[in-house]
Amino acid sequence: RAPECSDNTRGTMAVKQQKSKEAKAKAAMAGGGKNKKKKWAKGKVREKAFNMVLFDKPAYEKLLADVPKMKLITVATVVERLKVNGSLARAAMAELTEQGLIKCVVSHRKGLIYARASHA
Repeated sequence: RAPECSDNTRGTMAVKQQKSKEAKAKAAMAGGGKNKKKKWAKGKVREKAFNMVLFDKPAYEKLLADVPKMKLITVATVVERLKVNGSLARAAMAELTEQGLIKCVVSHRKGLIYARASHA
């Protein structure tokens, strides 16, 4: 009979020795104490925005002065500029549209886009 080829790996893998229950318990006790338990990551916390829910006199005057001069007018830009909440910004934009100071360019359910009346 001819000797087996050395490149034939089938059936020649080393058999792993099974540990006894005592050896497994000892290994678990020895290695388990070192690793610390993973903790949950602290999520990033955004600052709470304290925006106005009603216009005061200076804010309303700023609305009438600044917003009609803006090129692009959305709820987000009015909220950012005047520090009012979104529903108040929507109501203010509707009022400015009635007064003819701004014009609605895009009317979509996701949001309204306005521009100055002179350039729209």
